[in-house]
Amino acid sequence: MSVPMIEVEHLVKQYGDVHAVNDISFTVAEGEIFGLLGHNGAGKTTTIRMLTGRTLPTSGSARIAGYDVVSQLDLIKPLINLVFEEPNLYERLSGRENLRFFAELYDVDAKRVDELLRMVDLTEAADRKLKTYSSGMKQRLLVARALVNDPRVLFLDEPTRGLDPASARELRDLVAGLSDKGTTVFITTHYMEEADELCDRVAFLSHGEIVALNAPRELKLRYGQRTALVLLRDRREETIRLDNPADAVRLEQWMEQDDVLTLHSQEGTLEDVFIELAGRPL
Repeated sequence: MSVPMIEVEHLVKQYGDVHAVNDISFTVAEGEIFGLLGHNGAGKTTTIRMLTGRTLPTSGSARIAGYDVVSQLDLIKPLINLVFEEPNLYERLSGRENLRFFAELYDVDAKRVDELLRMVDLTEAADRKLKTYSSGMKQRLLVARALVNDPRVLFLDEPTRGLDPASARELRDLVAGLSDKGTTVFITTHYMEEADELCDRVAFLSHGEIVALNAPRELKLRYGQRTALVLLRDRREETIRLDNPADAVRLEQWMEQDDVLTLHSQEGTLEDVFIELAGRPL
């Protein structure tokens, strides 16, 4: 059995009396897109900070590619990279100059810059100053910068926050492509629809604790309500629960009276599941 790319065991981060992260455990396979979902302040960013060596755990352990994130951080750094929640690019430089600067820091061949610009579809805008870029273009450049060292694990902290729908779609497509090529992606977000579409598995984090972890579809099947939307001939719309005997009788009566125009099944959403498990909506 292969070693997980990320392995977390009983990880805790405590600030005084506050448990920002409270005894969480999980693994992430190579090439998997893993989502850590929760409210602001749930512990998502703190978890990333521990996994990337930016803050020390209070207790517990975590390993990346088999290396301990505390004692073997120097071996991990070349294997990972991170896109922060807040953009931290050099506005007075061009897109190409931003990437060249970081390529030099990583001692990477300058040809890599052109490859990355093509990958994120910024070749035509490469020589424009960052201050002329849209939010979506800046976010794609941040991803390109994080790929300078061709990381085995890419951490994305709220990568689509503040982006318009088109820009968010472009970024999701980019992330999916990276996973297809074998990059492990660890993403934090509070956008449930995004996680549902993008992630192979998700963990719900509430008050620093993982309250559920599974594939999005499995979570929806287990915790979500199975319903159907019925459009009747008088143009009334009725929602029925598929596992409710009384609703089954109602549907049978409508069908016998030929009152049903359309019938659409609806599975629960990740948002529904999160509310069920965490107690309040995002």
